[in-house]
Amino acid sequence: MFDRMLPPVFTNTKPKRFEGGNGMRYWKQLMMAIVLFFAGSASAAHAGTANSPIHWGFQKAKDEVPAEAGKPLDDLLERYGSYYKGDTSKKDIYLTFDNGYENGYTEKVLDVLKKEQVPAAFFVTGHYLNSAPDLVKRMVKEGHIVGNHSWHHPDMTRISDEKLAKELEMVRAKTEELTGVKEMAYLRPPRGVFSERTLDLAKKQGYTHVFWSLAFVDWHRDAQKGWEYSYNNIMKQIHPGCILLLHTVSKDNADALEKAIQDLKKRGYTFKSLDQLEMNKAFEHDMLY
Repeated sequence: MFDRMLPPVFTNTKPKRFEGGNGMRYWKQLMMAIVLFFAGSASAAHAGTANSPIHWGFQKAKDEVPAEAGKPLDDLLERYGSYYKGDTSKKDIYLTFDNGYENGYTEKVLDVLKKEQVPAAFFVTGHYLNSAPDLVKRMVKEGHIVGNHSWHHPDMTRISDEKLAKELEMVRAKTEELTGVKEMAYLRPPRGVFSERTLDLAKKQGYTHVFWSLAFVDWHRDAQKGWEYSYNNIMKQIHPGCILLLHTVSKDNADALEKAIQDLKKRGYTFKSLDQLEMNKAFEHDMLY
């Protein structure tokens, strides 16, 4: 299988006779070809690894012991300035929502956030921007962050660099058209699928990848289980520094949100924005370097 990745170096080439200077030149050419062969092999192997799809996952938090993705993923995300949790020594929560389409519950979510004075980030798609422009405007008006969830919700590891850049720019441009906000700083990859290549490309476009450390199956709009399902999942998995992911298509989430926020505050948690997390990360980086 590996040999299919390699460039054919000696195809249709007959070796020359070893005759004095010409023979020495042939052997030099042969050695150079071998060097290039293995250099090409290494390059091809690296390219394949760099864009190998990674499906985001982690060991769930329990008893307020933070979620863990493992050192390899921790190192990869740190290398590209990405994160899935904040400072785990502080009882901070970063509330985020993925908005692929509107199902009638985002208005209630925004009402709760306004009442409880909790900041949030909403990661939107092109479909959401086109179908729920007034809600996007309200998000920004009430001080929330609108993040990029791509225009068409593709597997970003399977599209070209140019197409990926276009996916992100279309969301940014439409958000600016609706809200006047020109810059977009945060990206959540569709389905949680990414690669080192997509981390690098997004960073060059000015984006910080934001993953999550608490989530559960909440996106099936026809399989809702009641507000206790959402509430219990949140309370069982919560931990200091948590980045909480919820989907606004869920009635369970909308119904559970107010009680969850109030009870988490009673347990000593503070809700903060991704901008505050970003500033903290930048401060830590400056202190280290």
